[in-house]
Amino acid sequence: MAKLQKKTHDPNEYHSLRFHPYNISLTLSLFSITALFLAFSAAFVYTRVQFPEIPPIKLSPIFFVNTVLLVASSWSINWANKAYLADDTEDYQRALKVTITFTIMFMFGQFIGWNDLSSQLDTQFLASNLSSYLYLISGLHFAHLLAGLPFLILFYYTAKKRMKEPVSVLVYFSDPEKQLKLKLLTTYWHYLDILWIYLIIFFLINSFIKF
Repeated sequence: MAKLQKKTHDPNEYHSLRFHPYNISLTLSLFSITALFLAFSAAFVYTRVQFPEIPPIKLSPIFFVNTVLLVASSWSINWANKAYLADDTEDYQRALKVTITFTIMFMFGQFIGWNDLSSQLDTQFLASNLSSYLYLISGLHFAHLLAGLPFLILFYYTAKKRMKEPVSVLVYFSDPEKQLKLKLLTTYWHYLDILWIYLIIFFLINSFIKF
């Protein structure tokens, strides 16, 4: 079933849920994650300043490909939100599937990037100490993305299971809590996208700067 009769969504429908526990939990989590990555970024710069003889890290080209994949996953999860608001069951499921696919491709790409990075660890011992930051920081980002993937899969599984008849579809699309969770998951996905872009720019700049 492609679509039901389109319903009207009140733009202020979730205004009263601004201080919902889900919102508060996500906001606090994002602040904590930001502080963690800023701390590691500062530690990386400090190490470079203290040991200027350490050669800069060269990013593997696969990391830039991964950036495109992650940006694409942000686009597709936005697509899922629009399909949800439009009550478009086919596009909604398709968008979730595409988001999952892009995310898994990104994860495989990370392993390729880490494998390429290992070649730099064999060249100089000091470089291995600095490269460990890239492993750690990108690994933490990977872990946070991995933590969100089961929720994304659950959304897809639930939608595929329940969207089989008009009544169940109507109930699914009329659930305000489900829409809230989808919005929060989308916010989390966009955040990880922005965070990864920051990390790529950060390490790219550091690869050209000599201390």
